[in-house]
Amino acid sequence: EESLVEMKLALAQDIKARRRKLKLSQSLLAERIGSSQSRVAKMETADSSVSLELLVRSLLSLGASRKEIGAVVGAKHA
Repeated sequence: EESLVEMKLALAQDIKARRRKLKLSQSLLAERIGSSQSRVAKMETADSSVSLELLVRSLLSLGASRKEIGAVVGAKHA
């Protein structure tokens, strides 16, 4: 369970960082993935209601490669 939470947190942080780097609002990212701004806000805080699939799909829509996503998931976080 702890590992799953760590993975979700890491993915959520990467989504937020990539979105900001691309200068996208939460609303624009929501449009890209067919979701709502409030859902993106929940994703970025790794809310327990957000699935790993949605986090990964969002990263892919932001241009992340499978290798980059794997590196995020596989990294050890303090």
